[in-house]
Amino acid sequence: MRKPIIAGNWKMNKTAKEAVELINELKPLVAKSKPEVVVCVPYTDLWAVKEAIAGSKIKLGAENVAWADSGAFTGEISADMLKEIGVEYVIIGHSERRQYFGETDESVNMRLKQALAKGLKPIVCVGETLTEREKNKTKRVLKKQVLEGFKDVVDFTDIVIAYEPVWAIGTGKTATAEDANKTIGYIRSLVKKTWGAEVAKSLRIQYGGSMKPSNAKELMAMRNIDGGLIGGAALKAQDFASIVNYKG
Repeated sequence: MRKPIIAGNWKMNKTAKEAVELINELKPLVAKSKPEVVVCVPYTDLWAVKEAIAGSKIKLGAENVAWADSGAFTGEISADMLKEIGVEYVIIGHSERRQYFGETDESVNMRLKQALAKGLKPIVCVGETLTEREKNKTKRVLKKQVLEGFKDVVDFTDIVIAYEPVWAIGTGKTATAEDANKTIGYIRSLVKKTWGAEVAKSLRIQYGGSMKPSNAKELMAMRNIDGGLIGGAALKAQDFASIVNYKG
């Protein structure tokens, strides 16, 4: 059985003070949660959130990680820096990073291998745009992202994949539960074909396209869906807790 994982991606939201307020409101609401709970927060919030979640079931995540140990990479944050703070999870290859900041499958692969080498648990994002979907290129896009993004990776034990249809992020649109399950099933089949049945069977794959309290139960009931990468709803304690505490 794959343990469900619900991760909040705060994006560029919340000052350190606001972050602590949100965590303090969230902690009692998820104290008895069955899924694994992660909050991926802005770099400036990491220390404050690390202290705020102490003693709770909530785990700490960052929103990106550099591919290099150190050096002249202005604006980047190394894995060692994140590890020292106590970060456990890190998002890699989010569509907004690809869209606005030039992330590619190659850079995703480099960041992924660095995260794994340093003992961080990567949440690697894949997904198609609306144009790609309308042109029936979903499978082609996902195959490229998976095969190139995970090139030379052998151990998938600590890896989570987040399928995030770009057309459903922050738009209020959501793939039907059946469609999401089918597409995630395709991703799992790619992993099975390339890395083997055992890897595919144990690999956790989240849905990351506008999962919210109203559709969490239906999505989480799907055989291939092992959790959610939550955007807007993660910024409201009650909403995020409702997703975490979906009644399966």
